[in-house]
Amino acid sequence: MRMTRQDVPGGPAETAGTMTAVTVDDRIDPARAAALHAALQWPGTAPGEADPLPHFWHQIYFWDARPPTHLGVDGHVKPGAFIPDFGLQQRMWAGGSLESEKPLIAGRAGRRISRIEEIAEKHGQSGPLKFVTVRHEIVQDGLCAVERQQLVYRNATRLRTASSGKAPSHCESFICDEVTLFRFSALTFNSHRIHYDADYCRQIAGYPAPVVHGPLLAMRLARLAVATGGEFRRFTYRATGPAFCGERILLWADTTDDRIELSAGTADGRVCMTARAEGKQA
Repeated sequence: MRMTRQDVPGGPAETAGTMTAVTVDDRIDPARAAALHAALQWPGTAPGEADPLPHFWHQIYFWDARPPTHLGVDGHVKPGAFIPDFGLQQRMWAGGSLESEKPLIAGRAGRRISRIEEIAEKHGQSGPLKFVTVRHEIVQDGLCAVERQQLVYRNATRLRTASSGKAPSHCESFICDEVTLFRFSALTFNSHRIHYDADYCRQIAGYPAPVVHGPLLAMRLARLAVATGGEFRRFTYRATGPAFCGERILLWADTTDDRIELSAGTADGRVCMTARAEGKQA
């Protein structure tokens, strides 16, 4: 794996007129795909050499591997290099989108090119909020996908979840245990402590248990979209509240002629993520 950084013109004003393009080259190792297939208990046979990968599986490649001295107290990479340091302690994954052109193929070389696309500021009950949109281009013999990740930085606070106000209908369900969360964190090289450190969750982050990864929920919803409506070109999602280790997570979908509306929630009515798949492919 090889990583390079290059300043390119045209970045947000807060980055002094430039933004850093981070390019990571990686081989799309079938063994890593097989490991994710096993960790998530994905149906069917694991992708092998020359097989296409499902949506979002690029997230287990193109690691940004940093030594412990580069990590913050939450276990995530400290701001200040790629993402500016706003002086806000808590980082959350707020949502994102995926525009698919063609699947990654296992066994071949690939590349991810990342840039900060937008930085916006808002104010909430906890104080200032910085919303950062990161654009990732996934390339392998041409453009495969464009993923946008929306991150929010805020002052540390005890967060509350929202209720949907109704009992969801659903197509399938699953439970994330500690082993699944650990494996997914390892495969995505994500050391954020909210996903594995129960004491940190209860004492610092204000959560009752480790939090299920947002990308894992998005990955599950994308698979449900394909299963219920076929392949799509664009997938957008928004995290609305955390799902926790050990609780049953419900996934449901409503299909129309031109799109699929999806949600992930819990048996007590909390909605954790909403999503939409559009651009059905023949």
